[in-house]
Amino acid sequence: MTRRPPTSLGAEAWRRFRRHRLALFGAAILMVLVIAVLAGPFVYRVPIDEIDFKAKLKSPSWAHPLGTDDLGQDLLARMLYGGRISLAVGLSAMLIAILAGTAVGAIAGFTGGYVDHALMRVTDLFLSLPGLPLLLLIVYLFRDALKKHLGPEVGVFVMIVAVIGGLRWMPVARLVRAQFLSLREKEFVEAARGLGAAPIRQVLRHILPNSVGPVIVAGTIDVAAAIIAESSLSFLGLGFPPDIPTWGRILFDAKDNLDFAPHWALFPGTAIFLTVLSINYIGDGLRDALDPRKVL
Repeated sequence: MTRRPPTSLGAEAWRRFRRHRLALFGAAILMVLVIAVLAGPFVYRVPIDEIDFKAKLKSPSWAHPLGTDDLGQDLLARMLYGGRISLAVGLSAMLIAILAGTAVGAIAGFTGGYVDHALMRVTDLFLSLPGLPLLLLIVYLFRDALKKHLGPEVGVFVMIVAVIGGLRWMPVARLVRAQFLSLREKEFVEAARGLGAAPIRQVLRHILPNSVGPVIVAGTIDVAAAIIAESSLSFLGLGFPPDIPTWGRILFDAKDNLDFAPHWALFPGTAIFLTVLSINYIGDGLRDALDPRKVL
């Protein structure tokens, strides 16, 4: 009788993830979008700022696969360029939210007592703040100063990423705290503590690796939320300037031409929809794959 060789945790998680069809579909769609925005500008070399009034508001054609805007600029070229910024905003804001939330949740859950109480009250305070109005206020107050010191593109990028990430860490902190409160009483942590392991070693080697599954899932949700937040800011005219065509900015520019140029808004809206949907599907798949209690 042959025994099945043991599989690693990563291989088992990948096996579970492969069985989630919607997650595989989302991963394939997201991979296509990422490859398109990264490699597309090198293949499709039409300038994003080339103005041709003779071709303005043209429907999709061989010359312009996604049509043109009111200045005759090619929408495909602008979407490929803007997709990089939209995805970069989502990933960067997610990293800020994950790092800040994990640090706060780990300290609160492992320390307990007054430290836990104080950090959770601060978390509740941030959760009670209205997200979009506060985001608009911060952008309105600091946008011009950052543009002056860092430039129009880098300044707005840093501001939007910092604000979105700074307003998305609270759910991660509560999730990590709950994981730490549960795991710190487990037998393997008690054994490490009994053998004299320092608190930082208990956190980094024993508790945190067993909490990473829910954190990854929360990260996928934060990416989608950050992309939607950036698109909302650009749609309201408080995001990137007009010469930086993020997907949300293209939607904002198209809002007055929906009656006779619906393609102008259809394609960036579809790109945002597919990106957010695929990331949510990936999050569902990771939740099932990284949950040891989940039976498929």
